[in-house]
Amino acid sequence: MEGSITQEGHRSGFVALAGRPNVGKSTLINAYLGQNVAAVSPRPQTTRLRQLGILTLPNAQVIFVDTPGIHKPLHKLGEHMNVVAQEVLEDADLLLVMFDMSQPPTEDDHRVAERLEGLSSKPPTLVVLNMIDLVPQDKIQERRVAFESLIPDREIHAISSTRGDGREELLNRILELLPSGPRYYPEDEITDAYERDIAADLLRAAALNLLRDEVPHCIAVRIDEYKERNEHGAYISATIFVERESQKGIVIGKGGGMLREIGTLARKEIEAMSGRKVYLKLRVKVLHGWRNDMKALQRLGLGRTQQKN
Repeated sequence: MEGSITQEGHRSGFVALAGRPNVGKSTLINAYLGQNVAAVSPRPQTTRLRQLGILTLPNAQVIFVDTPGIHKPLHKLGEHMNVVAQEVLEDADLLLVMFDMSQPPTEDDHRVAERLEGLSSKPPTLVVLNMIDLVPQDKIQERRVAFESLIPDREIHAISSTRGDGREELLNRILELLPSGPRYYPEDEITDAYERDIAADLLRAAALNLLRDEVPHCIAVRIDEYKERNEHGAYISATIFVERESQKGIVIGKGGGMLREIGTLARKEIEAMSGRKVYLKLRVKVLHGWRNDMKALQRLGLGRTQQKN
């Protein structure tokens, strides 16, 4: 961290995004940063660990903390994801509680509200109703009231993280609520994650985008090698883990077709993130029951807790 002395009136702080899986937390962070540092897919639970998105402005530094979606856990991985989310919420300077406005409140939305009520710390909180662009005009007020009742007496912002509705107004309000503070990270740093970790997330997101329902959440990705090749770009070797032999066949596909599709999509996203050409080599392995195996979770980097810096 820089922690350097900055001009008078400079604001900075950690802004945690809370919500159930797939409400658009990662999409909003990527939109503010102007590039993908958080993996996004239409499947829930794309984010499994805490990740920072650092937005540096002339008079402020907003450190967005993307968290796993709060949900009812079905295995040790899900329990760990909820623990990571809880730690981040307890340690934030400002909370953005996000809901998907395109549908009525779900069981997991109620779980999010209960989790917030149980926090020992009570940071300032904004309720963000996302996907307003997908709500019929005659349903907007009804949905707003339904979500307002979940977390009453909180300031509400209706936005579209993809189309941009309300995004600038929300950012301005975030800046107003941040405490005075120094610049914690260098101006050109946009995340605390290493490129190889982001590459693993983008590869998993590519698989989530392309695979059928019974496979995606049984997938983990390990980067085995990430090597620079000077002007030739980077060489990445990665292993995709699944839980059953039948899933391995689905990921590979007929004649290796699905694995090639995953690799092509992931390579494009990794190249866009890194700004250079990438050669990507993939293999698929079975790791039976890894989501309920703490040793396996730790080997895959999914079994540790993370604290804010």
